[in-house]
Amino acid sequence: MTVTAPDGTSTPSVLFVCVRNGGKSQMAAGLMRHAAHGRVTAHSAGTEPGTAINALSAESLAEVGVDISGESPKAIDPALLRDVDLVVTLGREAKVDAPAGTTVRNWDTDEPSERGIDGIERMRLVRDDIAVRVSKLIGELGSDVC
Repeated sequence: MTVTAPDGTSTPSVLFVCVRNGGKSQMAAGLMRHAAHGRVTAHSAGTEPGTAINALSAESLAEVGVDISGESPKAIDPALLRDVDLVVTLGREAKVDAPAGTTVRNWDTDEPSERGIDGIERMRLVRDDIAVRVSKLIGELGSDVC
């Protein structure tokens, strides 16, 4: 849901979704919060939430000044799903049955493990791919958000 402030400016909202909500969707939400400086409300959720944040995801974000260590995986809230301006699924596995009128996009993110790249190097590549996409999305949501 876009929130309009008393000064007439609006804040768009985005829900990032992956399967476990421990890695990619948390990274996307953290990167969005960091890059948009409060001018986009970012949420994250999972279709089958895990139990913890992926430690390497958190470490790779900490390297660029983004802290998601206080986050925890959560399921999709139906009210939030209905009210956000945009839902972005990350990867090939997360599927969201959004209500009519809710825009859903998929980011088929880089998967370095398919090329034999694992560990923190993998997470850095995933982070950088998501960061580029987040930056472009901020631009799409409005030049006053940048």
